[in-house]
Amino acid sequence: MINLETPKKHRALVDQAHQVAMNMLRPISRKYDRAEHSYPKELDMLAAMIDGLSESGAAEGAGATGVRRDEKKDDGGVRNGSNLASVMSIAEMCWGDTGLLLSMPRQGLGNSAIASVANEEQLERFKGTWAAMAITEPGVGSDSANITTTARLDGDHYVINGEKIYVTSGDRADSVVVWATLDKSLGRAAIKSFVVEKGTPGMRVERLEHKLGIRASDTAVIIFEDCRVPAENLLGSPEVDVKQGFAGAMATFDNTRPLVAAMAVGCARASLDLTRDLLAQAGVEVDYDRPGHLQSAAAAKFLQLEADWEGAQLLTMQAAWMADNRKPNSLEASMAKAKAGRVGSDITLSCVELCGTLGYSESELLEKWARDSKILDIFEGTQQIQQLIVARRILGLTSAQLK
Repeated sequence: MINLETPKKHRALVDQAHQVAMNMLRPISRKYDRAEHSYPKELDMLAAMIDGLSESGAAEGAGATGVRRDEKKDDGGVRNGSNLASVMSIAEMCWGDTGLLLSMPRQGLGNSAIASVANEEQLERFKGTWAAMAITEPGVGSDSANITTTARLDGDHYVINGEKIYVTSGDRADSVVVWATLDKSLGRAAIKSFVVEKGTPGMRVERLEHKLGIRASDTAVIIFEDCRVPAENLLGSPEVDVKQGFAGAMATFDNTRPLVAAMAVGCARASLDLTRDLLAQAGVEVDYDRPGHLQSAAAAKFLQLEADWEGAQLLTMQAAWMADNRKPNSLEASMAKAKAGRVGSDITLSCVELCGTLGYSESELLEKWARDSKILDIFEGTQQIQQLIVARRILGLTSAQLK
């Protein structure tokens, strides 16, 4: 039976993540928001700590994890594993700063792709790498099935050609997981992911984007021109299985979407915590023992925001719990991403509104959190795409039947 309370085995990790967020990330949050594209050197020590915890086995979920459908549970019991631990610790870290969390060495979205799709040999070979993920292309945003970047087999290498945009940590990461098609005529089934290591000839970072939020995180445009990648760097099987279709890609999304939802949950929680304190300082007390309509308009609005937040948190934890227990979670992953992305943005903007001039000025971090949260409703599949996926799953329709 699913229980969405914090499991006892993960409490120490979650508490530790909160301490890191409060004492290491929050104090430098404004500094790196202003110093866009500057690498936060303070994160090197934090990354070393996480590496040590992961190697010791003391912190399951400290690193990126994947949804592996081929694994079986050891017994018939309920498992609270690394996926649940990851979303809970990520939410705490984003309570500190989302952009800094996205800048963490060896914690890139590409690491989740490797964990989800790679075979055992690849998991060992790419262990410790910091992997960005390159999916989006000019003219190909949310519909990943229309990827135009190509990968052509030439001897014992694949030759990759194309352009990728909005690559998180694309300049800083050790490697990039690039999505490309082996044969456009075969559709989405021919789309595979490749690990391209930094410095590979034919891959270059064209520019870094200036952004509304998450400014501490670098976002790159990467060009691939006759970029030769060893054939063994194709993640998973090189065979094109038309029946399986986009399953490998979806396994990645089933993992990363709850992670992004957790980021939104953490950022929104930070806004709610600070807003409650600022309202109290202004003489507005939120009374949890009285209905909202018997309280001030500000208190009633705050209660509604907290209810929305709790719904997002529970959906996020459910999607992660299902992954840990090897249950298909594509529907729940998209529901969590859609709910958390939307209410996260709503909550942070509403907190700015509730706090007036304090919310809008740089004297507090509320305005920054409102800027940061918007991207969490966009990347890893926009709000509209998530709703479309949810509708297809519930109605039992294919992508061709419901566009």
